[in-house]
Amino acid sequence: MSKNVERTITARLTARELTSGVWQLSSGEAGGLDIILRGVDPEARACLTDIRATKAVVAWQGGGALVTLTAAGGPRRIRARTVILHEPKALLYDGLPLVRFDDAARRFWRRVFWLVRIPGGRRLLGLVARRAGGSK
Repeated sequence: MSKNVERTITARLTARELTSGVWQLSSGEAGGLDIILRGVDPEARACLTDIRATKAVVAWQGGGALVTLTAAGGPRRIRARTVILHEPKALLYDGLPLVRFDDAARRFWRRVFWLVRIPGGRRLLGLVARRAGGSK
């Protein structure tokens, strides 16, 4: 059983053709939203050229996607084979429990990587690790 998925985007969007049948709807802002439409019918070119949409509704269906763009001239519907929605998240990694290095740890790893780069440094590092009780 396939389920229809729908997403509504409220932003100022402009369109540009990347290649034949591939269009990019972009908000134009740094770190803004992009919608990539692939497999767009050639008839949709007239609809997408110079469009300034304020809202886009993307409905993914079994055989592709239906994109409804709301612009000054009214809503326009475009069928696409695939639609990729790219929404960058500015603070994406802040919520993850990632390891943070303190000054001492940064200093240690900086020295290790410096030592590995010099000729014979890997062997010296291996000797130090063995003497410290490492497994190798």
